[in-house]
Amino acid sequence: MTTHLLYLHGFRSSPQSAKSQRMQRHVEGLRQHIVWASPQLPPSPKEAADVMLQATRNWAGLPAQSLAVIGSSLGGFYASWIARQLGCKSVMINPSTTPWITLEKHLGEQTAWHNPQESFFFRPEYLDELKALDVTGEPPTAPQLLIAAKGDEVLDWRDMVARYPAAEVLLEEGGDHALSNFDDYLPKIDRFLGW
Repeated sequence: MTTHLLYLHGFRSSPQSAKSQRMQRHVEGLRQHIVWASPQLPPSPKEAADVMLQATRNWAGLPAQSLAVIGSSLGGFYASWIARQLGCKSVMINPSTTPWITLEKHLGEQTAWHNPQESFFFRPEYLDELKALDVTGEPPTAPQLLIAAKGDEVLDWRDMVARYPAAEVLLEEGGDHALSNFDDYLPKIDRFLGW
């Protein structure tokens, strides 16, 4: 049973994202005590990796089957990396599969999705940092659940399915990148996490 859950947001997003907030409320509504972590990830993938490791530092020594990570979009890419470090289950929601390619057009100044007054620079060296975190082709160390929407207007669901050949796949006919009907998937996520 999962007792510790890490949620990772996407590019330009934050722990204030609709899915992160909804998942946190869902976790808080469950009867058993679950340790929740959803850190703000910095623009630098190398620094983001450090933040993920720091957020889960106190989980060292716990059984891997009690840990899990959920990631959306770029957070899904990160989820694959941190799940290998922790040896834990992972849920990827419309994950980015080659962010060093898809994010190349976003180099330069960007605004934060949930706070347009806040901006950051996405630097060219971050593309190499993303490549360094790629675990494509390495077999997963624990079960994976992929939730992919065919109607994703940002990323191609076929790339997602090809990237996660060992995953249990939930394919949404239509849908969107934000997975606006996220609530529909909560029972399936619960089952996967063993709650």
